[in-house]
Amino acid sequence: MKNQLLAGLDIGSTEIRLVIGQLVPMEQGEKLQIVGAVSVPAEGISKGAINSIEDATSAISACLEKAERLLGVSVNSVFLGANGLNLKCDRSRGVVGVSRSDNEISVDDVNRAIEAAQALSVPPNYEILHVVPMEYKVDNQQAVKNPLGMSGVRLEVETLVIQSLSNQIKNMARAIERANLSIDDLVFSGLATASAVLDNKQKELGVAMVNIGATTTTLVVYEEGELLHVAVLPVGSGLITADIAIGLRCPITLAERIKLKYGSAKSEQFNKKDEIDITDLLREEDLHDEISVISRKYVSEIIEARVEEILLRLDTEFKKINRSGMLPAGVVLIGGGAKLADLVETAKKVLRLPVSLGANKATATVVDKVNEQDYLTALGLVVWGEQSRRGQNNTGMSFGNVGGTLARSAKKLWSIFRP
Repeated sequence: MKNQLLAGLDIGSTEIRLVIGQLVPMEQGEKLQIVGAVSVPAEGISKGAINSIEDATSAISACLEKAERLLGVSVNSVFLGANGLNLKCDRSRGVVGVSRSDNEISVDDVNRAIEAAQALSVPPNYEILHVVPMEYKVDNQQAVKNPLGMSGVRLEVETLVIQSLSNQIKNMARAIERANLSIDDLVFSGLATASAVLDNKQKELGVAMVNIGATTTTLVVYEEGELLHVAVLPVGSGLITADIAIGLRCPITLAERIKLKYGSAKSEQFNKKDEIDITDLLREEDLHDEISVISRKYVSEIIEARVEEILLRLDTEFKKINRSGMLPAGVVLIGGGAKLADLVETAKKVLRLPVSLGANKATATVVDKVNEQDYLTALGLVVWGEQSRRGQNNTGMSFGNVGGTLARSAKKLWSIFRP
């Protein structure tokens, strides 16, 4: 059974989440079945990067122990999500000559073209995490999606090269190893999440997936079925909580509870007479000297101002790729920050796009927790692992070794950095 388990580990700034799946033999082949999900408070993590290996290792170990206790399974390896503000992406082209005498393009030609695209100038202390094919060109024919079997003399590929700071990857690998785990694959969390949340039709039309975490917001954009842009922004739902704490002059824990229970990103629906009685929250937080009645409109105005700032930053990213207000499948919101009331309506107004909440589209599961917004990244890592087993990369193409090209750099890093 151990060989059939797939585990996705999402290390966030506030929570560490682990989703475990199992490959079950069926008549039509193996089927992914989610067997459980657990989470623990994160320690030693800030904005997607480890700032204390000892604390991070303790938190990861606690998550594994909880999984073993509640689910009765032992996890030995994980598909790990990589994120962080220092992540960057560049476009690169690779060109090769077709090797076969009959000019038929083979898997080897595709692999060589993708490897040629990796020969770009990488900044000091950065390592390539993924080389994602965007489109191919065969001789003078452009916008080729699958060049296998086509005839040509010259094969060219345009790729999106996703890079991460090598010391961040090294620190993450050390924390994982100290928790007695090995890494099956290191994956940019945005790509993994998209494999569980977005379908092929959305990717074909043009869609953006936005993961609003506590300290960062991750953006992934697809168009014509291919990855178009990725970005990690230094803003998240934690800033909304901090704004409420400052505005109401209350503890941060109380501000978080007010946000989740009474918060709204649409202040115009309230008037100055709308008030909130937070006596019960004060009692639960053991606070006695705080004001028990607050203005709901005032709280919503605080939230709306910060939400609009986050959305405008996203629109700035869309402008960089000339897609502001021009994604037919719209924006899909996920993450803990997406749970904020009326966020969808405000996002529609600011971004001028269709907006919806993301959902699990990859696999049916009886584990309800997995379908929650903040578990979708960990679920996506499991789905990524299952797709890797089937030799399918993140673009849905299945040319044998091409999918493996995207994972090789991460596994190489793991072998280099392992003490």
